[in-house]
Amino acid sequence: MRGKRVFITGGNSGIGLVTASELAKRGAEVVLACKPSKKTDLAVSSLNSVSSVPVINLEVDLASLESVRNLAAQFLEKFDSLDVLINNAGIFPPKQKFTEDGFEMQFGVNHLAHFLLTNLLLDCLERNSPSRVITVSSMLHKKGEIAFESFRGYEKYVSSVAYNNSKLCNVLFALELADRKAGSGVTSNVLHPGAVSTDIVRDLPWIVRKIIGMLFMSPEKGAKTTVMLASDPTLEKQTGNYYNQTKLEECSPLGHDRELRNLLWEQSVELVNL
Repeated sequence: MRGKRVFITGGNSGIGLVTASELAKRGAEVVLACKPSKKTDLAVSSLNSVSSVPVINLEVDLASLESVRNLAAQFLEKFDSLDVLINNAGIFPPKQKFTEDGFEMQFGVNHLAHFLLTNLLLDCLERNSPSRVITVSSMLHKKGEIAFESFRGYEKYVSSVAYNNSKLCNVLFALELADRKAGSGVTSNVLHPGAVSTDIVRDLPWIVRKIIGMLFMSPEKGAKTTVMLASDPTLEKQTGNYYNQTKLEECSPLGHDRELRNLLWEQSVELVNL
């Protein structure tokens, strides 16, 4: 990964931090996109202890589309190339919350923020091709549906339903991006990392977090698929694929619904005002 630049959202903990660390150890220049916090400062410090290239964080609040726009502008002002964009950050609030722009929080952060960020960086990715876009989803996308009327909030909010739906959005987005950028040198793949104990469950009751910590795999194991997709030279031209714990697998049949993918894309363009 020497000479490669990697931009990753949510790289200050869990799978994102392990991914950033592994890629930094392989010589990549890693740029984080995280909220400013003590946790982020510690992550940058930790990464710099293993990286041969200075690691920095560009501040962002993914619950604000304005902040995402500022993030992309900051990146493009600072750097003229990008090799790997990793859409990694995710949230799972137990109670219904809303973004600054009035979207249901999981849809807004897990999908819309990354949809906007990717689109704002696409020209940079194309100029620097071959380049890769990697989106972290979940096998739970197979239980999801695209409920267009829920984008501004659910009448009856169930956190797991909202999560599953947002993860299906990730899959539809990643596969549609692959189609739209076919032949451009920009690849787009999506993955399920495995059942991983990460900071995404921070808002759940402590007893639930304890059980998850005992039953789920470590972030070190969970990061393997992202690291593989970011660095494996044999995957340079692979695009439009769904991987489950490093193995190529079939996604939900909805992922292959081109009409649905296109509809979500066009709606997303409208919602983020692209």
